[in-house]
Amino acid sequence: MTIEFVVAFPAMIAVAFVAINAVLFFSDCASFDRVFRNAVCTYAASPAYEQGTGESCGLIQSQLEESLSRDNLRFQVSSSGVEGGMVTFSAQMYFEPTLFGKGRLSGVFGFSFPPLSHGSQISVSAYKPGLVF
Repeated sequence: MTIEFVVAFPAMIAVAFVAINAVLFFSDCASFDRVFRNAVCTYAASPAYEQGTGESCGLIQSQLEESLSRDNLRFQVSSSGVEGGMVTFSAQMYFEPTLFGKGRLSGVFGFSFPPLSHGSQISVSAYKPGLVF
C-alpha cells in the first residue's frame, strides 16, 4: 500500500494543482466579465464632457485593477473605431497559475506555465449616452 501511495502521490498533487488553478481561472473570468461590463456602462456609455476614448479605457482598466486586485492577474483595455457612432471596448485578462492560490508560479522542472487569457468586448454609442449594444 505504501508503494502505491508513493507512486500515486505526485500524480494526485499534479491533478490538484491543475484543478485548483482551473477553478481560480473560471472564477476570475466570471468576475472579470461582470466588472468589465459594469465599468464600460459606468465610464464609457455616458462619458464626462471632453472625455475621450483613451481616458475611458484608463478608467475602465483602473476599475478592473481595483476590483480584481490579485498579483497573478494583468489587464489590458483598448478601444476601436467610431464606425457609425459605435465604439467597441475590448479587454483582456491574463491569469498566471499559482501554487494553490499562494503567489505566482512560473514553472516547475524546466516547464514554464504560460499565462491564460480571457477577453471580452462591448460596443457603446458615442453619440447617444447610455446606449449599449
